[in-house]
Amino acid sequence: MITAGIGHFTFARKDFQAQVPNWFPMDKDFVVLASGVAEIAAGAAELFLPKHRKLTGVTLAAFYWLIYPGNIGQYAEKQSMPGLDNDRARLIRLFGQPALIALALWGAGIPEK
Repeated sequence: MITAGIGHFTFARKDFQAQVPNWFPMDKDFVVLASGVAEIAAGAAELFLPKHRKLTGVTLAAFYWLIYPGNIGQYAEKQSMPGLDNDRARLIRLFGQPALIALALWGAGIPEK
């Protein structure tokens, strides 16, 4: 999470901007920077706030849900970025996002046993 968040500010900024759907009503760079802050914060919380594992997991799941429209838009609009330069790769990613949501909730201990 932290590395991905740093990428929003540095080496992958343009690639992340390409993932923001054209129909989204906010400035693409602002969205990329804000989501980068969120990813860095979530990664730091995972590392340094183990007592808040449940809150961190729920927050991550919500974050993954909020960025899912970007994945849908990337597939529908055939937007490419490194590693996602064909429909098959974008489709795999599209179906991978719910897995990330499930993993975030599982890591948070949800549902409780």
